[in-house]
Amino acid sequence: MSYGIPSVEPSAQVPVCPRHPDRPSYVSCQRCGRPACPECQRAAAVGFQCVDCVNETKRTTPAVRTVYGGAVTEGKPLVTFGIIALCAVLYVLQWLIPGDEVYQNLAFATVYATPEYGVFEPWRMLTSAFLHSQGFILHIVLNMYMLWMFGQALEPLLGRIRFLAVYILSAIGGSVGYLLLTAGYVPGQPLTGVVGASGAIFGLFGAMLVVQRHRGGDTRQLWVLIAINGVIGFMVPQIAWQAHLGGLVTGALCAAAIAYIPRGPRQHLLQFAGLAAVLALLAAATWYRVVGG
Repeated sequence: MSYGIPSVEPSAQVPVCPRHPDRPSYVSCQRCGRPACPECQRAAAVGFQCVDCVNETKRTTPAVRTVYGGAVTEGKPLVTFGIIALCAVLYVLQWLIPGDEVYQNLAFATVYATPEYGVFEPWRMLTSAFLHSQGFILHIVLNMYMLWMFGQALEPLLGRIRFLAVYILSAIGGSVGYLLLTAGYVPGQPLTGVVGASGAIFGLFGAMLVVQRHRGGDTRQLWVLIAINGVIGFMVPQIAWQAHLGGLVTGALCAAAIAYIPRGPRQHLLQFAGLAAVLALLAAATWYRVVGG
């Protein structure tokens, strides 16, 4: 003896699933009333809804956003972990690829922002932020720890795209700060390359400071953290305090462009216009240093 649905087509009186006409379905969607087979049923607050109604609700329901306009996301801060992973991969490649090729092709020095020397490679102002010193492992460890700490706080608040924009602009701002506050390249002398995420990390310091003030939070611990790290930059040799300062100012400007834009239908447009203005300011400062400075 066998049990189950007969292989013959159901009669017209038997309700069938619209998506699977060969399946009799005795459960109706609570929203549209159409039959839905077990594969097409989705649990709702009361009973079930069909998959079509669920998808339609997702399309018509506005995305939940943070106070700063970013889409609310659940789970881990993916951008933060992605940046950490990229830095880790490049650090491993620095050891594996012979001839110091990774450093030679991605590190930043003032000469690479000066076209007159024939090696104009401005992208190094960003790529250098993903490299770290091979001779001092705490360089990458401490930077990635700070990125993990501040990324977990800022990325959910700002949203992934805005957080990534703040980080990238702060990395560039660190290189611009180093360019502005360092003596120009002297032909014949050895190049001194700059690497490290410190400028971008200081940008997160500045961004968090602005966000905390905007939210009415206590900023004293942040000021202490910034002061301690700033003093270390002056006391320890081979630390580019200029990049720290440039990143800090850039991160604060980026966060201000995001946090102090009034909420409304044009919030996103105005925020990204503000971020574009920060990028334009960095480009203008670079041009002034190279051409007029």
